[in-house]
Amino acid sequence: MILLVTPIARSTECAAALKEATGEPVVIAANLLEATTLLRTESYRAAVFDQHLLEREPQETAIAFAHLEGAAPIELNLATSGVERVVRNVQAALRRQVREQAAARRAAARELRGELNDTLTALFLQLDSAIEASNLPSEAGGRLRSVQATAAKLRSQLETGETRATCGGG
Repeated sequence: MILLVTPIARSTECAAALKEATGEPVVIAANLLEATTLLRTESYRAAVFDQHLLEREPQETAIAFAHLEGAAPIELNLATSGVERVVRNVQAALRRQVREQAAARRAAARELRGELNDTLTALFLQLDSAIEASNLPSEAGGRLRSVQATAAKLRSQLETGETRATCGGG
């Protein structure tokens, strides 16, 4: 969903063009107070703000921007921008948002894999030490080797996931 924040008369024309171009529903707010209320209650992919409102009401602007969550903020002079320019800017912002979210997911997955691999390394060291203990009953040794095999399988799955993620899959 896209939020269009402007008092201009042609806001419905602009909203219709955005809906057609992006396939996203568009909600119109005539002022920043209304926009903030909508941002608090709904989730938006993008929020298009009329620069005139932003310049005229800096405090309300800060409050509205604090409630954007994951919405891409787009600032335009809607009084002078053509509908085509508004559509192009919103489409570009949505594409950029998708790329940034994908990059953030890949980075988070890399970090998690690294942390899990560190933990698995510590587990392997402890298992090796326990298995090598000479006074260990054979049944306990067998169970520890089973745990070691499960940990090895987990490490293999992490490495396979890492390969898949770096080859464009993730």
